[in-house]
Amino acid sequence: MIKALQEQENNASFRELSFEERFGLIIDREAVERDNRQTATKLKFARLRHPATFEDIDFRSVRGLDKGLILSLSSCDWIREHHNLLLTGPTGVGKTYIACAIAQKACREGFSSLYQRLGRLFQEVNVVRAEGRYLRWIKNLIRPDVLILDDLGLEAFSRETRQDLFELLEERYQRKSTIIVSQIPVDSWHETLGGQTLADAILDRIVHNSHIINLKGETMRKKMTTITKTKTLTHSDHHG
Repeated sequence: MIKALQEQENNASFRELSFEERFGLIIDREAVERDNRQTATKLKFARLRHPATFEDIDFRSVRGLDKGLILSLSSCDWIREHHNLLLTGPTGVGKTYIACAIAQKACREGFSSLYQRLGRLFQEVNVVRAEGRYLRWIKNLIRPDVLILDDLGLEAFSRETRQDLFELLEERYQRKSTIIVSQIPVDSWHETLGGQTLADAILDRIVHNSHIINLKGETMRKKMTTITKTKTLTHSDHHG
């Protein structure tokens, strides 16, 4: 507020405004600064894998991306209603980028987010359990409004990791929202999770009340490499 006042004192155009108008602008400036600081703190905590934004999602690529569904998620009502989001498709089609963009939007709307790769998560759980920090560790995963669990099925599940995943999803069920990213179609998750009763219980807590996005097409990495090469060639031709 002091900074805003100093800017007003150094700008003659503000002298034409009434005290109430100038004071209102100072209050607005303070509110914006607080929102920006809170968003920055949330994004730092989220540790998103990509610096993605909702506005930068590419709808032009033929990936089976439902623009209507994606735009509806921007309201963050699905988070308020504690729904989940399942993103599937082959490697490189932009699943993780879209997940991070949606989580970044959630942070801007005042929700907390956290990105985690399942493989690394299960490596951590062995350490924290041995050190007696399991309850605090899982509490930190339960707390975020939006939790991204990336690469489901990339590594095989053991009996312990299946149980850990169940415990986590059970605590978040109908209380928080979870985004799960996988190369494996949802129809095959039961087998991926090892089948049997525990797989049923896990799926029961993530598939119901979920929005499902199944991406298709060739890798976006290949497309970006082609674009980069084209730009490089054009630049070389221009200078050659």
